[in-house]
Amino acid sequence: MKKLVYPAILYPFEVGEGYTVEVPDLPGCITQGDSLADAIEMGIDAASGWILDELEDGNELLKASTLERIVPDEGGFVQYLVLDMDAYTEKHGNKAVRKNLTIPSWLNTLAEKQNINFSEVLKDALADKLHIA
Repeated sequence: MKKLVYPAILYPFEVGEGYTVEVPDLPGCITQGDSLADAIEMGIDAASGWILDELEDGNELLKASTLERIVPDEGGFVQYLVLDMDAYTEKHGNKAVRKNLTIPSWLNTLAEKQNINFSEVLKDALADKLHIA
C-alpha cells in the first residue's frame, strides 16, 4: 500500500502552545499535541490507527477530501497528513485471521503430544520466511 494523504484541521489551544487535530474525512478521528510538531505527529498516528482498524475489519478506505474542500472554524488551519500505512501496519497491525491448512497426520500427532502451538509455529515460520524481525 502506498502512502495516504488526508487533510486535517488544527486548532490552537486557547491557553498554552498545543493544538487539537481533527481529520474530517475520518469520523471521530480527533487528537491533540503539546506543540505543532507533536500535534501533527499525533494526527498521523490517530489517522493511521483509524484506517488500520477499518482495513482489518474489511472495510473500504474513505476517499480523502481535497485541501480546498476543508473549511476550518475560525482560528483553525488545514494541513495535510501523510500516512505511511505499510510502516504503521508492520508496527501496530495485529488482527488475527483464521487459516485452514493440511499437514500429515503423523506430524499432527507428534506436535500435539508436545503441546505445540500450531498458530505460533506458523506465525514464526512466516515471519522468518518473509525476513520480518
